[in-house]
Amino acid sequence: MAVPLQKSRLGRGLASLIGEPVTAQTPLPAEGEQRLVALDQLRGGAFNPRKDFKEEELAELADSIRQKGLVQPILVRPDPATGGYEIVAGERRWRASQRAGLHVVPVIVRELSDQDVLELAIIENVQRADLNAIEEATGYSDLIERFGYTQEKLAEVIGKSRSHLANTLRLLKLPPYVIELVRSGKVSSGHGRALVGRADAEVLAERIVAQDLSVRDVEALVQHAPGTDPAISARKARDKDPDTRSFEKELSDILGLKVEIKRGSGESGLLTIKYSNFDQLDYIKMRIAGASGG
Repeated sequence: MAVPLQKSRLGRGLASLIGEPVTAQTPLPAEGEQRLVALDQLRGGAFNPRKDFKEEELAELADSIRQKGLVQPILVRPDPATGGYEIVAGERRWRASQRAGLHVVPVIVRELSDQDVLELAIIENVQRADLNAIEEATGYSDLIERFGYTQEKLAEVIGKSRSHLANTLRLLKLPPYVIELVRSGKVSSGHGRALVGRADAEVLAERIVAQDLSVRDVEALVQHAPGTDPAISARKARDKDPDTRSFEKELSDILGLKVEIKRGSGESGLLTIKYSNFDQLDYIKMRIAGASGG
C-alpha cells in the first residue's frame, strides 16, 4: 500500500495512513510520484545486474538508516502480478532498511519498460561503483542482446568509453571457473583480461591467487615462452635505470596501457605500447593525432 507524499490526506481517517493500492487506472506523471510504501510491498528487481550484497556493507548501511532514516527514495515500478512494486534502483537500501527495522520506506514510482529498468539499474550501479566486473559485463551484455544496442550507443548511454565497454565484455569469454574468481575479487579484472583466450587460463588463475602475482607479472608470463617465470621479467624491469622506469610509468599513466622502453646504442631505443584490442589501437591513434594537431 502506498501514500503519495505530496498530497495532503488530513482528515481522511485510517485510509490516509495506510494509503491506497496502485491500479492500472492510476495514472502516474512522467517524472514519477513519491510515496511511502510498506517494505513487504517491494520485491527485488528481476533486471538488477547486482547479485552480490556484502554483509558488512549492508550492516553499515542499516546502522546509518537507524540513525538518520532512509534519505534517498528507492526507485520502483508497479508490479501488476502482485499489486506491489518491483525495485528498479535501490535494492541495497531496501535490504538494509529491513535490517534496520523500518516498516515503510520512501519510493518514487514510475512507469518503466524492461529496457528502461535495465538501463537505469546499470547506470546507477556503475556510477556508484557498486558492481563487480562480471556483474557489469553481464549487464552490458544483456542490454546488447535483449535490446539490440551497439557498443557505440551503449557507451554513450552509460557514460563510459567504448574501449572500457569492450574490455569489460571480454571478461565473459573467460572459463566459468575464472569468471567466478573475478566475481569474488580473488582475481582482478586486469588479471582476467590478460587471461582471455588462453587455453591455460584456469591454471594461470590459480597461480595468480597462490603467488599473488601482479597484472604486469601475468602479462609478462603470457607474453613469453612457457616456463618463463614472471619474477625474471620483474628483475629485468628493475635493472632499468630510474629515468627509464619513471618515463615508462608516466606514459603508462597517461595512456592507461602498458608501455615498455628498451634502450639501444647511444640515444636510440625502442618504445612499445601494448594494446589488447582494436578499440585500444584506435585510442592510441587518436591520442597521437591529437598531440600532433592532426
